[in-house]
Amino acid sequence: MTAFARTDNSRLGRWWWTVDRWTLAALFLLIGIGFLLTMAASPSVAQRLKLDSFYFVKRHAAYIAPMVFILIFISLLDLRDLRRLAMIVYAVGILLLVLTLFIGVEVKGARRWISLWGFSLQPSEFVKPALAVLCAWMLAENKLNPVFPGKPLALMLYGLTLCLLILQPDMGMVVLVSVVFFGQFFLAGLPLLWVALGAVTGVAGSIAAYFFLPHVTQRVDRFLKSEGGDKYADRYQITQSLDAFINGGVFGQGPGEGTVKKHLPDAHADFIFAVAGEEFGLILCLVILGLFAFIVLRNIGRAIQESNFFIVLAVSGLIIEFGLQAMINMASTLSLIPTKGMTLPFISYGGSSMMSLALMMGMVLGLTRRRTKMGISL
Repeated sequence: MTAFARTDNSRLGRWWWTVDRWTLAALFLLIGIGFLLTMAASPSVAQRLKLDSFYFVKRHAAYIAPMVFILIFISLLDLRDLRRLAMIVYAVGILLLVLTLFIGVEVKGARRWISLWGFSLQPSEFVKPALAVLCAWMLAENKLNPVFPGKPLALMLYGLTLCLLILQPDMGMVVLVSVVFFGQFFLAGLPLLWVALGAVTGVAGSIAAYFFLPHVTQRVDRFLKSEGGDKYADRYQITQSLDAFINGGVFGQGPGEGTVKKHLPDAHADFIFAVAGEEFGLILCLVILGLFAFIVLRNIGRAIQESNFFIVLAVSGLIIEFGLQAMINMASTLSLIPTKGMTLPFISYGGSSMMSLALMMGMVLGLTRRRTKMGISL
């Protein structure tokens, strides 16, 4: 029995029969796993901070309802409204990025967070999905009408975002946004020469970041240098993380039996995957990995089947962001890449991250709904 009859012509009824329910189910599974792991990981963190043991659990639970509302509400929007929403979110996000440079909270030499009405917000989290949709729109319009300056406009939006992210600095987000942008540009017909120039620029930028940004230098050095000696303390979190996976084995230590959460400052956030590995073992880690892979591959497949070029570019960009963010978090937890403060989508604790991911995947669900007519103009 389904939630709505096929003859139901209400907006929710039409949505239910046109939305990708398999992706929706996979997202709800991730949300459920995230709440489970937050209950396992966060009490120890809260106790170290002298807070109520279930402080983070309660806050995480409070975020779930608005996150689900945003996810479903945005997936109800048509193409025109999705583009308008992307414009509004991008404009507000850029304004907040500028304000962050002046009144943002400084953490480890970077200003990425701004406090609004008691709520800590990371504007770049909201800018990145909006930028992907806007660039897709510009590039698709250029494809339909070569006179329209879609490519220069997309480059301007990307350049503005890039400059503000570098000024924070947030090199992880710079890499993520750049990969998505050039991926969309490539799908839109970017010449191979430009691809080569982009790759060379990316390598040059990474080298420059290593030499001129101290926190980038430290993270890369921690990753490249072995444990022991004076550098052991610098690798404390990643060492604890790797020990957690070893302790967990295939089946895990059992719910609440892990010890890594007692030592990792970010056990409920950036390193929550390590908690999953220690308490629930390889099995849950593979389930999480499988859910991310399923969502990415299914939506890439749906994008390929689309005839609307805007949808192809927008879904490709958004799903690359989603998959790459998950890959970066899991790879850094496993010490495959230098550590980066990037959350595991829908699983890590963090209101700003959860809301921005609801925005991102709400757009994906809205874009991939089955339609009989699809227009590209406002």
